[in-house]
Amino acid sequence: MTIPNYNEEELQEVARKLISNFGNIKVWCFEAEMGAGKTTLIKQICRELGVEDEMSSPTFSIVNEYLSGKQEEIYHFDFYRIKDEEEAIDIGIEDYLYSGNLCLLEWPAIIERLLPDEYLQISIKLVGDNTRSLIAQPK
Repeated sequence: MTIPNYNEEELQEVARKLISNFGNIKVWCFEAEMGAGKTTLIKQICRELGVEDEMSSPTFSIVNEYLSGKQEEIYHFDFYRIKDEEEAIDIGIEDYLYSGNLCLLEWPAIIERLLPDEYLQISIKLVGDNTRSLIAQPK
């Protein structure tokens, strides 16, 4: 799925499209440069899934846990500060990835070898000051 141009006002619709097209995939990997809107899109996806908790980037905590409106756990990871796979293993990443719950991963390249066979790759690119493009592709 490709969304060629969207802005912040259209995030709700982008999140809804991702959920309706790929809601059956439990691991979503977000790739984009710093400041491209990974966390902002993840927050909107969580809102669409009924999360009422305060949401923020888990840059320092590595993982934030939320409850959806259906009382299902959602895990939001930020691997920007992880040094290597071993550090991710130490926090129990494999338990999360194979839990059957939705896992939303920022900066997943460092743990690529640990990813399950099926996951969703979401690439976000800045195409203007307030405009992004998105490609979502199951792997």
